[in-house]
Amino acid sequence: MSRKPDILGEFTADHRAAVELLDRIEAAPPGDPERGELVSRLTDLLFTHCADEEEHLFPLVQHDVPDGGALVFGSIHDHLAIGQYLSDLQGLAPGDPAFDTLLGGLAATLRRHLRGEEKQLFPAARKALPAAARAALGERLRAERAELDAPE
Repeated sequence: MSRKPDILGEFTADHRAAVELLDRIEAAPPGDPERGELVSRLTDLLFTHCADEEEHLFPLVQHDVPDGGALVFGSIHDHLAIGQYLSDLQGLAPGDPAFDTLLGGLAATLRRHLRGEEKQLFPAARKALPAAARAALGERLRAERAELDAPE
């Protein structure tokens, strides 16, 4: 029987998927239309991921983790910056000279943010939240995502 990831495992999997998409965007030739499609996919992934972290994880971290408020504040600040980069990129053609500049800013901010969550926020949450609570949150997150992905 395979064990399903807890909520931190789910979010870490999102991080891996985001880095993979970012790597593919950066590897595509400048001006390649595929870059626009990949940015759209990255935007969908990250907007969902950020909203899910803010709904399911951050309230618990803020309440149960020492200095959790500061950790959450930093992550929300990063989410806003990442969201702005993604919104700005959505408005540009991949061949626009500003595309690569914005992509560079997004890449640096996103990679720094993901490292910070995985080295500080997630370990603090793992220490403060019982395994059963993390597992239940993972189940709830998967159920909500499955419901959103289900055809109407």
